[in-house]
Amino acid sequence: MKILLLLLIFPSLVGISYGHTVDAVGEYRVEIGWMNEPVVSGETNGIEFFVSPLISCSENLEPIECAESQEFQNGIEGLKKTVKMQLIYKDESITLPLSPDHDIPGKYYAFVNPTLSGFYQANMLGMINETPISLSMHPPKVSERSYIEFPEPSDLTVRQMIDGHTALIEDVSGLKDSISNLEETKQLPDFGYIGIGIGIIGIVIAIIALVKSTKN
Repeated sequence: MKILLLLLIFPSLVGISYGHTVDAVGEYRVEIGWMNEPVVSGETNGIEFFVSPLISCSENLEPIECAESQEFQNGIEGLKKTVKMQLIYKDESITLPLSPDHDIPGKYYAFVNPTLSGFYQANMLGMINETPISLSMHPPKVSERSYIEFPEPSDLTVRQMIDGHTALIEDVSGLKDSISNLEETKQLPDFGYIGIGIGIIGIVIAIIALVKSTKN
């Protein structure tokens, strides 16, 4: 009960470690995680990359277990030009440069806008001083943008598209009925045809605009 109360009062105490992935490369401890969590598609974000010395552990522990038992400290600087991140999503990949955090030595950023939800793979490639690194790491899943949208998505929804098309169809049908009624009563002078033509042009323009907005 006390632990739950502390988490409610001080959620930042678990914010750093939550969702981060830790591994070991030679004599170094490496860690990655998203800058802003929860991470959602369509929002500019970045992956944090931490590098620090790996302190010796008991011989019974695997290197990754040893790294996971430690905290980031005494970060390794100067890796901006020697280490890069290859971010992979399914069959697509992009190579991102690392930007150092000027306030925290050994902490770097790779800025990216994940446009699709799902799992991404981060391949860390290069050299940490004299130690080569070729390591695949997996940051937490990117959630769908609608996860945090309230009360409605800002984009044009399917419901709005249907309503817009319905309204245009009703306008066209109404215009046809008006023409039919005027023709039956023979009350349609020449300028009446001009006005109806302008109305049809306006409806066509509205349809084109709606189609363009749905594509965007």
